[in-house]
Amino acid sequence: MSDNLASQRTYALIGHGGCGKTSVAEMLLFTTGAVARLGKIEEGTTALDYEPEEVKRRGSTQPGLATYLFNKNRHFLLDIPGDGNFNGDLPFLLRAVDGVIFVVDAVDGVKPLTKKLWGEVTKLGLPAVFFINKMDRDRADFDMALSGIREKLGAKTYIQNLPIGAKEDFKGVVNILEGKAYVFDDKGGATEGPIPDDMADEVETLRETMVEEIAVADEQLMERYLEGEEISTEELLATVHKATLAGQLCPVCCGSALKNMGGARLLAAVQNFLPGPLEGADGPKRLIAADGTEIPVSEAGPVVAFVFKTQFDPFAGQLSMTRVLTGTLGTNHELQNPVTDTLERSGQILLPMGKETVISKEPAGPGSIIALAKLKDTATGQTLCDPKKPVTVAAPVLPPPMISYALAPAEKGDEDKVFAAMSKLLDEDITLSISRDEETGDILISGMGQTHLETAVEKAKRRFKVSPVLKAPKIPYRESVKGKVEVQGRHKKQTGGRGQFGDCWIRMEGQPRGAGYEFVDAIVGGAIPRQYIPAVDKGVVESAARGYVAGYPMVDFKVTLYDGTFHTVDSSEMAFKIAGSIAFKAACEKLKISLLEPIVLVSVSCPDEYMGDIIGDLSSRRGKVLGSDSTGGITEIQAHVPMAEMQEYAKTLSSMTGGQGAFTMAFDHYEECPPPIAEKVIAESKKKEE
Repeated sequence: MSDNLASQRTYALIGHGGCGKTSVAEMLLFTTGAVARLGKIEEGTTALDYEPEEVKRRGSTQPGLATYLFNKNRHFLLDIPGDGNFNGDLPFLLRAVDGVIFVVDAVDGVKPLTKKLWGEVTKLGLPAVFFINKMDRDRADFDMALSGIREKLGAKTYIQNLPIGAKEDFKGVVNILEGKAYVFDDKGGATEGPIPDDMADEVETLRETMVEEIAVADEQLMERYLEGEEISTEELLATVHKATLAGQLCPVCCGSALKNMGGARLLAAVQNFLPGPLEGADGPKRLIAADGTEIPVSEAGPVVAFVFKTQFDPFAGQLSMTRVLTGTLGTNHELQNPVTDTLERSGQILLPMGKETVISKEPAGPGSIIALAKLKDTATGQTLCDPKKPVTVAAPVLPPPMISYALAPAEKGDEDKVFAAMSKLLDEDITLSISRDEETGDILISGMGQTHLETAVEKAKRRFKVSPVLKAPKIPYRESVKGKVEVQGRHKKQTGGRGQFGDCWIRMEGQPRGAGYEFVDAIVGGAIPRQYIPAVDKGVVESAARGYVAGYPMVDFKVTLYDGTFHTVDSSEMAFKIAGSIAFKAACEKLKISLLEPIVLVSVSCPDEYMGDIIGDLSSRRGKVLGSDSTGGITEIQAHVPMAEMQEYAKTLSSMTGGQGAFTMAFDHYEECPPPIAEKVIAESKKKEE
């Protein structure tokens, strides 16, 4: 079985949204005979985009998984969504593969999101083969796309395939090292033949360049090259394989997925240059456990597997998509989850194939991507292992949520039903989170973007028959005070029998922004007994939480309790708590109240030509641009912008940049609201109270 493992490949398809990645997956499935006909995104017939939400929006919302044989070699494919709304779990997905096919659009080239995705790939040290897609389209430009890969991504490329023609004249590719041309027919097949005469000189020049770049990756080969010795094609290809694993070279192929041009050539490159599951960049592969222990990867050792995704199947229920890291996993295999300290049983070994699963006739060895049904206590990011030799693999860190919306039921009284329904989606989508805002009372759903949240709501409606509605969440404004004042808070009530009496004097003053709340006990001489002083503090804190002018919490102020009186019989903690609350309100009447708004730090990535428009738009949102930096044609802009102005920014940015812009934002600090904004917020607050 080791020979089979050496030729096995497990890889991801990755690229920015719209680059044709799902069509590339369809081409590979059709080329290998895994599907009988070439599906089309426009018709909703692709094998890996099958959820109703995916068919409707014509784009992937979850990873697609498939397995097939290429020249009798087992391949496992993981198609990762290109839209930033749906690939927040990218670090988890990339843990499941040994390499990637990185798809780049021949028309649009490298986009800002391409650079971000490439950063994740290189961070994990995954070897990559590039596929320049859409070579048949108008404005297709192989050289532009290749230049972007080299200059914007910083990848050192090895041109595996050079296109024959371009745009409507694209008809095949030339394998530079082998010196062969492959001309495609209208059914996606390819006929091997000689290099076209008009390309012979270019190919010869490129071959010399490629041989030199390959030789640089191996010292012995470089010495032979410099001495003028002839180096065989087999030796060159073996060196490219090693250099690809080490990240020194990235083979580049090209084609047109929609026309089924280039699938077999791409699969051949994957087979030749990406690693098998036992192969590391500098020798046999080793698994790094959470405690730093190194474990040799083999099919004979104890089982260690990683659950990288959880999906829902209408018939099988919950499916745990699992990568076997080392060892061999068989049917009804007893496994331990070290995180939950529980035992699981594997059941049947299922091979995912789009929306279907196929029962495997063989156990799953290293590199296998399988589905395990109905695991009881195992979630995404957790490890399954041999109970006798427990091992934990550290789960990657997820990016923080990009946006939050309030979630309301279509009908009052269904809040708990909506909360329960949306919570069920969290098992499948670890980039979603749901919480209750204690301050506003809202149910908040957070995710990677507005489209992400809208899609989650659509899925909940379809599956659980609930009707949640997304609303812009309440902006968490704050109130603060300016100046200093001394006031009395006196509470006296006599209703027969024991009464209530509490009397305090406080000094209340504003503090610097971000200083928070401070309470100072300055009582001397027992004017107020020690046991009642915390009650005054509590009365102030509870009143401050309700605010004074607009119902938002009061922050950044100091209260000094310096005098008061008490009654030996009628005084109590409750009486002094009420007295503290009265004093707080009395102080607010005399002090100037300011409304504070949250400011977020926004980082926008866009092609250089959109920089002026982006900066202008951020400024119109009352933003303060902190700076910008341009690298490889992509500009990074940072700005402080009021949170209230960023509610619909995702759609605006997409519209302004033709989908080529990306952004992140995170809370940074509070600033005082401009008077017109403050007046509007206060007026709306009072209107709601009425």
